[in-house]
Amino acid sequence: MKITVTLPGGEAVIVDAKAGASVMESLRAAGLPIRAECGGAMACATCHVAVESDWVSKVGTAGDEESDLLGESDYCTSNSRLACQIITKDSLDGLCITLQLDAFEG
Repeated sequence: MKITVTLPGGEAVIVDAKAGASVMESLRAAGLPIRAECGGAMACATCHVAVESDWVSKVGTAGDEESDLLGESDYCTSNSRLACQIITKDSLDGLCITLQLDAFEG
């Protein structure tokens, strides 16, 4: 499956992802500059992405704990999610996200 990731500078990168992996794991495996400091434990918001509006209904919205973490970000939008909390599945093939500046390691 493929995920299109737009980096903060505007460059779009297509990443291969395996079903069942988190989006964060897929971005790391592809060598993208995602901070992801807690490694997917949902203890920070350093894997913050914005989901393109066409994909929000398929990805789903953030739960309460995730929303609390995202609410601390200066870059939070209504489409914000933590990449560690989005698990890839066949219905997400072609997913389009933007890596938010507070998750960018560069």
